[in-house]
Amino acid sequence: MIKVAILTLSDKGSKGEREDLSGPAIREILKRIDASVEYYEVIPDEKDLIKEKLMDYSKKVDLILTTGGTGISPRDVTPDATLEAIEREIPGIAEAMRLEGLKKTNRSMLSRAVAGVRGDTLIVNLPGSERAVRENLEVIIHVIPHAIEKIKGDSKDCAR
Repeated sequence: MIKVAILTLSDKGSKGEREDLSGPAIREILKRIDASVEYYEVIPDEKDLIKEKLMDYSKKVDLILTTGGTGISPRDVTPDATLEAIEREIPGIAEAMRLEGLKKTNRSMLSRAVAGVRGDTLIVNLPGSERAVRENLEVIIHVIPHAIEKIKGDSKDCAR
């Protein structure tokens, strides 16, 4: 069972001014793999707070999925906080999501989402909209269990 934390980054959502649709979408898609959402929070787009949550949750779960704050506006600081929290980057995950996104919109190239590892935890930034979350998570959902096995030290060959 993969233990998961979902962290929604939204100034308006954290104040109760906007319903979070992305977090529940993530929860729904995770049903396709053997995953259990242990933690779910909606917090403001504050870099230090995001970094603190990533570092805390990385001690408790196998996977942290963030949603929101991956663009280029001044308040989009999720990738910056993630880069400060992770120990190793896994660029292929974010590259795959952007590549698939480009098939639907050229704005996908503006995503600054990152993915990486802290300790034994995989951390992946997803966009903020429900539709974009679904599109991006669809690209990577089936590689997540394998990635987590490898992060935790599985030494079997990576045969397809």
